[in-house]
Amino acid sequence: MPATCKSPLETLILGSGPAGLTAAIYSARARCCPLVIHGRQPGGQLTTTTVIENYPGFVEGIDGGELMARMQQQAERFGTQFLEGEVSRVELTKTPFRIWLDEECYQTKTLIISTGASPKMLGLPNEWELYGRGVSVCATCDGFFFKEKDIVVVGGGDTAMEEASFLARFARRVTVVHRRDELRASPPLQKRAMDNKKIGFRWNSQVVAIHGDQQRGVHGVRLRDVHSGAEEDFSCDGLFIAIGHTPNTELFKGQLHMDQDGYLLTKNGCETNIPGVFAAGDVQDPNFRQAITAAGSGCMAAMLAERYLDTLGED
Repeated sequence: MPATCKSPLETLILGSGPAGLTAAIYSARARCCPLVIHGRQPGGQLTTTTVIENYPGFVEGIDGGELMARMQQQAERFGTQFLEGEVSRVELTKTPFRIWLDEECYQTKTLIISTGASPKMLGLPNEWELYGRGVSVCATCDGFFFKEKDIVVVGGGDTAMEEASFLARFARRVTVVHRRDELRASPPLQKRAMDNKKIGFRWNSQVVAIHGDQQRGVHGVRLRDVHSGAEEDFSCDGLFIAIGHTPNTELFKGQLHMDQDGYLLTKNGCETNIPGVFAAGDVQDPNFRQAITAAGSGCMAAMLAERYLDTLGED
């Protein structure tokens, strides 16, 4: 570990999804000279989405990777610098804040955390290969593509019931697969799903395989009875995995306030419990998880960071 760090930056942004890149655009235009550190997947989860049709301004929809590339080019146009690497440690107990990228130490007067949240998956070999080709973790994002189709939703909590009810607006049939014989969702959400004639349930069952390929997409799953072990193939056109997300906040434990699930707690939009440290996007939003809401919070975080820098005055 180096004894000294690089000279303090005005703003450092962790993450390059919609929240991080929007924060970079606003910060750069405000001449806060941002540096964006991103991991091995620049652009975040949206780069695995084939078509985004609900992002304003793109009438015909846009490929997720292309949207992120355009955002990055826009941020670069205003002077944003980008750096790839894995952050190994952060120190937020004093200012300037210190961030270690492998063995290199960076200092910053303001920090915007937009590290996102990772969907919990089933652990099946081809689930990522078919992600965006019939496998989804977001009904709001992808439900429109499944008009008059048969869909399987995995999960038994609030998210699963909300996803199933939303998908029933489009699908011909929605089948909820749950490994227990009763749901964990709140009673109102359970009732809404169970009262919907388009939603059925497969109890005490698990999805143990996904049938499909990148050309044709998903065309079925294999279900296993958790008691008997019996397996059967089940035909469907899409698989929605609704078993939750894990916020990428491990680095900040013990320094930033989090809820019981690990999401960063914020006030006034994007302020954390440490002045000068802000959080934007899915890392602090367990409810919406949309590109547009992430981008909006990235804008707020950048503007709050700019105002905070103004209060510091000149060195």
